[in-house]
Amino acid sequence: VHLIPVNPVREDGLNPKSRKRIMPDLLTEPPAIDPVYEAHVYCNIPTVAERSMEGHAPHYFKLVSVQVLIRHGDRYPLYAIPKTKRPDIDCMLMPSRKPSHPQLEAFIKHMSKGSAAQMDGSLSSLPRFPSHSLCEMGELTQTGVVQHLQNGQLLREIYINKHKLLPGDWTAKQLYLETTGKSRTLQSALALLYTFLPDFDWKKINMRHQWSTIFCSVSCDCPMRNHYLEEEQHRQYSLRVKNNDLEKIYVDMAKIVGIPTRQLRASNPVDSLLCSFCHNVSFPCTKAGCIDMEHFKVIKRHQLEDERERQEKKLYFLYALLATHPLLNQTVNRLQRIAEGKKEEVFVLYSAHDVTLSPVLSALGITEARFPRFAARLVFELWQDGKRPKEHFIRILYNGADVTFQTSFCKDHYKHSSKPMCPLEKFVNFVKRDMFLIFNSTSYYDACHRRAL
Repeated sequence: VHLIPVNPVREDGLNPKSRKRIMPDLLTEPPAIDPVYEAHVYCNIPTVAERSMEGHAPHYFKLVSVQVLIRHGDRYPLYAIPKTKRPDIDCMLMPSRKPSHPQLEAFIKHMSKGSAAQMDGSLSSLPRFPSHSLCEMGELTQTGVVQHLQNGQLLREIYINKHKLLPGDWTAKQLYLETTGKSRTLQSALALLYTFLPDFDWKKINMRHQWSTIFCSVSCDCPMRNHYLEEEQHRQYSLRVKNNDLEKIYVDMAKIVGIPTRQLRASNPVDSLLCSFCHNVSFPCTKAGCIDMEHFKVIKRHQLEDERERQEKKLYFLYALLATHPLLNQTVNRLQRIAEGKKEEVFVLYSAHDVTLSPVLSALGITEARFPRFAARLVFELWQDGKRPKEHFIRILYNGADVTFQTSFCKDHYKHSSKPMCPLEKFVNFVKRDMFLIFNSTSYYDACHRRAL
């Protein structure tokens, strides 16, 4: 199931420097959207180490599990603009070239050795790191590797060094690792794990292959999910047709490139233009002229408007609930097992795509969140109350910002709780029962097979 990726609305309205949670004031008008600023956020170019809210809790709480869902890092485009030169980007890893990371050289050496890893099915035939002097379509770039080396380092400082989530003698059973079958997701997972784990031992790496981008595993048969996805794609199409500025820009760009407008649109030029933008490479030129920043801004602005309308129209939300239930159900089941005292799979990593993270954010009700940038991370933390060991709580963080109380199932709890987190039961009830109420159903199977009213 591939949604046409549509991009950012504004961030969570939280200041990561402050522990106090500031709920966004929904009565104030959002600031005017700046497409260039939003594109910069989406690129997520690694610069200074970021501050984050992961791992914050009252001192008597114990961290017992962390589950992380990531989008792969920066990649080469999946589509080429016909009759133009492809962006000139080198996918060889070179520690001397920016952006770099202190552990990039050691990472390359280590990845060259990995014969002892357990890799599901086709994963074992994928390269462990990018290595083409001109990137292949969809290939992870050096920027993408560095983004996840940084993610892993940040999470290690919090979860390993501070909270001792994994013991020194950790085993493969304490990890659950799963990735889609694309080299960019496998390589992103390996980069994050390399800087996260206390010691990266190939014999303890057991990577599972997930064939579905929505991680629905054995529960993918859901006709109503496909119905809502089709409706959502019709909505996207009609918004695009109504946008005269966008149409003019496509006509203009098609003339520059020398192809029919329809063919240009089908080549999804924003994907290629974003790559040029993120890597500071000039947009394509031909004898008839150049694609320029004004073209880019109009296309990007339309993406942002599309994202906003998508939130309002709710079709995508209905799709998201059905698309993400299998993954959220797996997450909840694992959290419940750990709350009961099981010591396996205390750290979980799912390496995925924008079309994985975006519906999860929507299903959880986190409507303020931006569309997943490159190397975005969504983290579920499970905490045990030291004073009442049977009580467990979750925190949910998106790119380091605490979004627990933006979720639909914990919004109200925020008002009368002194603790900065959400009771685990609220999350369990949401996934096992409340997700289906809007479909007038009591189970995933029923919601998937009941016709829309």
